[in-house]
Amino acid sequence: MSTLRKGIQAGLKTTWTLGKIIFPITLLVVILQHTPVLPWIIDLVAPLMGLFGLSGEAAIPLVLGNALNLYAGIAGILSLELTVKEVFILAVMLSFSHNLFIESGVAMRVGVKLWVILVVRLGLASVSAILINLFWKGGSEIAQYGMAPAPEAAPETWGAIALLGFEKAGFGVLQLAVIVIPLMVAIQFLKDGGWMQRLSAKLGPLTKLIGVQPNAGMTLATGLVAGLAMGAGVMIQAVEEDGVSKKDATLVLIFLVSCHAVIEDTLIFVPLGIPVWPLLLIRVVTAFALTMAVAWAWKRAELSKGKGVVLPHGQ
Repeated sequence: MSTLRKGIQAGLKTTWTLGKIIFPITLLVVILQHTPVLPWIIDLVAPLMGLFGLSGEAAIPLVLGNALNLYAGIAGILSLELTVKEVFILAVMLSFSHNLFIESGVAMRVGVKLWVILVVRLGLASVSAILINLFWKGGSEIAQYGMAPAPEAAPETWGAIALLGFEKAGFGVLQLAVIVIPLMVAIQFLKDGGWMQRLSAKLGPLTKLIGVQPNAGMTLATGLVAGLAMGAGVMIQAVEEDGVSKKDATLVLIFLVSCHAVIEDTLIFVPLGIPVWPLLLIRVVTAFALTMAVAWAWKRAELSKGKGVVLPHGQ
């Protein structure tokens, strides 16, 4: 009973911590969506689209996906007539960079600096798009969409817009709680039963590969399957209770901002008529390569700093 109580308490605490980020940001973005702000941003970035091999109107799903979420980005794609190559480029970009406001806020709560998150996510999105545009010569046929979601009726008054914002923000926190609380209860049972240590040992090769300690393995697995917010929720508890270092927390979050919720965030693009296996492969390989490179550079910097310490003569 003590294990169940501790798990529920940890789940509620995590939901409260993340909910304070998710609720106000969701509310703000929904309201901004019905003002001239988002159209202004779209007009601002449209001239840059040619750099990524995209038409100017492709700025619509890109801005929607980054400001809101992948579903909003996909809805934007479905409203346009784009080539398979353009849709694939947008899918790769949005896989690396989406829901920036909420997911960046969640990652910052773990202690990762905002500039690191933005540089990694926006940098990967931009570089991947440029490389795909340069090296892929196919995909010129018009994309055939399927299973398009029904469009939502736009609210007509400020009261209706505010109500929609509160509904979406509240649902977002509720959805988080439904996943986080059982997850934290399960983790508590794993801890108290000694299974967490065994599970961390099983994940040892994966954590070793990206240069972090085994006690960060559960966070890595959770983020890969359930998403960045869930992974960050587990990480917050791990940093507080399991002694996960700031370095390991940063490396795991770098991995997860590059590649998280791999099942959902891959399958969601199936209705767009693009090859999803290359999309998944790009995300996973990039996340491993980037995290391993950062871990290597971090270790080199630590060694250089250690070599730079000169003891006084005679000591």
